[in-house]
Amino acid sequence: MARKEAEGVSRPIVSAAHLAEGAMPALSELEFALTVLNNGFQRWMVRCMAAAEVPGLLPIDVLILHAVNHRRREKTLSDLCMIFNIEDTHVVAYALKKLKGLGLVQTGRRGKEKTVAVTDRGATACARYRDVREKLLVASVKATGFDPEKLSAVAEAMRSLSGQYDQSARAAASL
Repeated sequence: MARKEAEGVSRPIVSAAHLAEGAMPALSELEFALTVLNNGFQRWMVRCMAAAEVPGLLPIDVLILHAVNHRRREKTLSDLCMIFNIEDTHVVAYALKKLKGLGLVQTGRRGKEKTVAVTDRGATACARYRDVREKLLVASVKATGFDPEKLSAVAEAMRSLSGQYDQSARAAASL
């Protein structure tokens, strides 16, 4: 765990010391690291997609495009909201509208449900993104010596913690 040494005292690296004064300072460290990681990740997605010749997308647009391309199976709005744990369906609907306008996805129907599928242009954009990602990001991360199994364990812990945050959000809403 990264800690800052000041005058011989080990303190957690956080953005809000008052939150780290509680019973679990490590959670504040995680939250700060997650915030910084998320901001870097969002910047990366946008710039990687621009390098893949699709500029002007927002991070959510990139995520939605990749999810729609996943296994080349059509998805519904509710599928996409569930995948990313997004409550505000209009956020996903707006991204889909934007992606459709760019010719990256197309809509259809499965019974009464509206569906969305990736177009050939969208699949090509995802493939170019993958190539740029492999060349720049994956190569760079591999060079650091990060153990892929440890990265998977961190991802598993983060998914587990997401449930704790969701449960706590529901509890907070009832206060």
